[in-house]
Formats: sequence, structure tokens, C-alpha cells
Amino acid sequence: MRNTFLPLPLVLCCLANATTQAASVSSPDGGLTLEFHITGSNGMDASSGQLTYRISFHDKPLLNDSALSLDLEGQHPLGPSLQITAAHLSSHNSTYHLITGKASIIRDQYNSLDLDLDETTGLARRLTIEARVYNDGAAFRYIVPAQRPLREFRLEAENTEFRFAKDATSYALILPHFRSMYESEFVKLPLSAFSNQGGVNSKVLLGLPLLTYVPGVAWMAITEADLRDYSSMYLTNPQPGWSEHWLRSVLAPSLDDDSVVVKGTLSHHSAWRVFLVSESPASLIQSNIITSLNPESEIADTSWIRPGRASWDWWNGSIGPDGMPAYTTATMKYYVDFAHKSGLEYMLVDAGWYARGDITKMNGRVDIPDLVLYANSKNVKVWVWLPYNLADAQMEEAFPLYEKWGVAGLKIDFIERDDQGGIDFYYRAARLAAQHHLMLDFHGATKPTGIERTYPNILGYEAVLGMEQSKGGDRDEPGHHVTLPFTRLLAGPMDYTPGGFRNVTRDEFIPRGILPEVMGTRAHQLAMYAIYQASIQMVSDTPKAYEDQPSFQFIHDAPASWDETVGLNGYPGEYVTVACRHASDWFLGSMTNWNPRTLDIPLTFLGSGKYQAQIYEDAPDAAQSPTNVRVRTMTVDRNTTLKAILAPGGGYAVHFTPIH
Repeated sequence: MRNTFLPLPLVLCCLANATTQAASVSSPDGGLTLEFHITGSNGMDASSGQLTYRISFHDKPLLNDSALSLDLEGQHPLGPSLQITAAHLSSHNSTYHLITGKASIIRDQYNSLDLDLDETTGLARRLTIEARVYNDGAAFRYIVPAQRPLREFRLEAENTEFRFAKDATSYALILPHFRSMYESEFVKLPLSAFSNQGGVNSKVLLGLPLLTYVPGVAWMAITEADLRDYSSMYLTNPQPGWSEHWLRSVLAPSLDDDSVVVKGTLSHHSAWRVFLVSESPASLIQSNIITSLNPESEIADTSWIRPGRASWDWWNGSIGPDGMPAYTTATMKYYVDFAHKSGLEYMLVDAGWYARGDITKMNGRVDIPDLVLYANSKNVKVWVWLPYNLADAQMEEAFPLYEKWGVAGLKIDFIERDDQGGIDFYYRAARLAAQHHLMLDFHGATKPTGIERTYPNILGYEAVLGMEQSKGGDRDEPGHHVTLPFTRLLAGPMDYTPGGFRNVTRDEFIPRGILPEVMGTRAHQLAMYAIYQASIQMVSDTPKAYEDQPSFQFIHDAPASWDETVGLNGYPGEYVTVACRHASDWFLGSMTNWNPRTLDIPLTFLGSGKYQAQIYEDAPDAAQSPTNVRVRTMTVDRNTTLKAILAPGGGYAVHFTPIH
């Protein structure tokens, strides 16, 4: 690893009219700038005034002056009446290793600014802003240091504004309340639509990430990172009016205290407020800023943490070898046999195995220790499903027991909270699970925020309207599929659970709980294994659905973690193409919405030399018969351009192998 800190000249200036103090920091390539200002009221001297920030990209404004303040219990806001007392600039350039994710070696390069501020009235409190600017984004966080006026950190509200320079187009995750599972569509709307006169109630709650396009400037996604000891941020438009296109933060309220959202000792920092910025939406896909903003791994020995793919009984209805549903040990062994035959690393036992109200006892339907022993003989490891409420209550007793049984990982479901107490659960569960060599997959969960760097035994999060929705309705469809890479997936790993091989057209689709169908072509489903990052990746259909299907070879070959990821092209809701490298092999996936399209895909991402390209593409009749896939092989190199012809709801998947 290489780690360099370089002092830069101090940037702290007063403007000519003496109404503003300012400090700024730019990205290493100079394209992105984050500025902080102390702005006085009505032209008054700004030696004391409101703290604001702004962001520009290639000298064009993305965000105009947006206020920053914290409401501490029993006190006036900490944000107005401030002055800058010191500004320290430095640069950082290092690399670090991720066990799982979209890349294995991450370059962590940024310029940083630490801004010290003092209050000029009242309690004379102090505040620090820590900021980092990368070539592909920026981030800052509040730090309230230990100080005499404050005995502890008790936060009633964080008031971070996002005042867009223009009425941006947004792809918004509209949520009903703070206890959701982040399972909804990302809706394309102008930001002004969230004002009271814009057609949507101004009290609407937006989950993260929020993707935006500021016309003529850039694509920008807002999210957060490193939530330890904090509460999750949502966004809302606090002010009605047809001309309003700005948002303000609101933190998930505590379930334990109606008035205080975050409490803790001093010094206390907020989560990072993260801005991913690029000229094209496809480039956002390859950003690693969120893990970079989290602390390094706290697990010393990570040799037992392994990404992988899993056979799974729940999605298809626990269908056994006779074609009938049966939640039994014998059925689970059938899925273990399938995993062994298919080269899958894991088998996941979903809900129904434990005694009522007690996850340390079995109910007689599935014998977990017996299944684990059987799976071990097949070189397959077993994961088991747990509900959040019992996992939280019984983890101290249950996790050591699962280690004794030989369980490899836990899928913890229905968390449905991301207040400070809910966020604390993720850290407690990850820490205790690591002590007992257990990997984790969180469902019914909040979005990822990079904790998987600190606790790499966290392999997955759901937080998505996934393929399970096809069992009950038609919300999970190709237009949604090609929005997710530019929205939900920007936050981190996503357990969408792909692999549906009962592919039908939109007109033919009928939702059903047993042997469900999926909309779009089979090649569309194959492409998800290259596009949808998931270090525990489900192979969701029945073993019989994959028998004698040549196209299953792509799922067999595709790994669950990558050494490099490149966003090649795409537009939210329209189409997407992503290429991922594992060792010397590359895997490419491309998907379209219901519009057929032809894409030229240059292979400039390949290394030198020749490659064999195993291509899985929509057959000529895939628009009418979506299960039909044409498989062909050709020799290519980095000067080749592939022509991908995608049917409605179609896809294109390629495995590139070097020719030695």
C-alpha cells in the first residue's frame, strides 16, 4: 500500500466586499470544486454569518450556496453566527484491498479540507467540517469536537441543504415512511415536482441514493457513507412553491426518543454526505468513493470470507425433485446437489426451519446440522435465514451455535429501520458474526453505506424492489432493471436475486408464487450476473429450470466478486452495459428496457492479445419467445467492436477468456 499526505497552500480568503469568508478544495484533476462560505445577512460583515457550501464541475455550478447547520438539544442551531478560524488543505493518494465488491484494489486519491469554525455569539461553540474531493465526487461531514459548552452530543436535527443550480431531473426513490425496506421504483421527475405546487406533496420522503441530472453540467448522485453512531439521511423539499428545486436532509427518527435523533459522546461526527459526479451516468457505476470513506477492516483474519453464488429454495416455492413444493431436509439436499453439480459455492435455506420465537432450536422440518454435514461432503457451504427481531434478541446465544453447526452465513431479514439504533444493529451483528466466522446478507434493510469495508463479512444487502416482486405483481420489469445500475447499485452490493429462467413477454406475464415467471428475455437475466454487484449472488430458479440449458453456462462461469468494473454505456431507464474483470477473464452484460435496440460495444477495456468471446444473445425470435438464446463463439481483441442486437426486454452477455 502507498499512503501519501502532501500539504497544500492554505486557501482562506475574504472577498473584496468583506461579506463572505471562503475556503475551497478541488479534485486532483481540478475538474470538481467544493467551496464553503460564511455569508453575512443583508450585506453585513460576514465575520459572523451562516455556513454554506457550493459545488461546481468544470467551472459550472451544480449546487448553489446551501446552508449547513445542526440543531442540538436545548440550544439554538449550530450553523449561523460562525466564523472560519482555520482551514487546512492536504492531499492523499493510497491503495487498499477489498475482499469482495466491484474492484479488489482501490485507488484512494483525493484532496481534503479541514475547516475549523467558531461561534461568535451565545455559547461560543466550535464546529469542524471535514471535506474530501475526488476526481469522481466529493464528500463532507460535520464534526462536533469535545468542548466546554457541551457535555454530550444530542442532535435533534441535521439541516443540510441541497440547492441545485437548475431544476434537475431526478430519479427518486419515494418512500412512505422511515420504517420501509427501500423496496420501490426510482421515479423520473424534475426536482420541482416535489414542491407543493408541482403535483407531489411537499412532505414526500426520498430515500438514497438520489440520482440527478443538472442540464448542461453533470450527472450527480447524492448518498451517504460511514454511518457508525449516526442515523440514516433522507431528503425532502421543505418549502412549497412552483419555482423551488431544492432539498433538505431529514434523519430517521429514533424509536427510543421522540426528540433526539442521534446521541453520543464528544467528539462526534456525522455520516459523510456524498456526491458522485460524472459527465456520463455509466461512469458513476465504477466509483468506489463510498467504501473509501469507511474505516479499514476490523477483522484481522479474513481467510474464511469468500464471495460466491447460492442455490436457493424460496423464490421458486421450495420445489423438490418431484416438481412439488416441499420444505424438508430432503428438498434442501436436492438444492445442495444442484449447487455441487453447478459449481456454486453455497446453498441458502430460507424461512421456516427454526422453532416459533427461538432461532436456537429447529422445528423438525429441516435439520440444519445434518444438512451442513451433507453439504460439506459436496464442497458446498450453507446459509440460513433469520428474522431481525429474533436475531437482535438472541445473537449472543445463536451465533456461537451456528458456528458449532458449521453454518457459513446468515440472511437477516425484515430489519425495517435505519435510525441510530437500527444502524447500530448492523455493526453489532457484523462484529459478533465475525467473531464466529459467519458472513451476512441483510434483507428488509437500508441501503449500503460502505460498512462492508470495515466488516468484509457483510456480503450483501437487499434494499431493492427485486425479482421476488414478480411473484405478486408486475413492478419488476425491464425498465426498472435498467434503472437500478444508475441508482440503487451506486450505494453498493445489491441482492436482487436474479436467474429466472421462465421468461415471458409483457403480455404473457402472470404473477404467481410457485414457479414464478419473469418479464424480459433469458439473455436479459444472464446479463444481470455481470451488471448487478452481489458478493452473495442467488441462482434463484429450480434446478430443473437450468437442466440441459446451454445458456446456464454463463451463470456457471460468472463469479460473485470482481477485480475491476467498467461502466461502458447506458441511460437510466433505457439501457446499460457493464464489463467486469475477474483475474484475466472479463464478463460483459448489456440490458435494454422494452425498446429493442442495437448497441455498438468497443472492447477497449480488454488487455493485450486475443480473447475467446463466448456470446449469449437474444435469438432472432426472442421478442416472441423470450427463453430463446443464441450462443456463439468468436475471437476478439481490444480493437474489436461487438454489435449487440437486443430484443424488447432483451439482453446480451459475454464471457471473454484470454487465448494463450
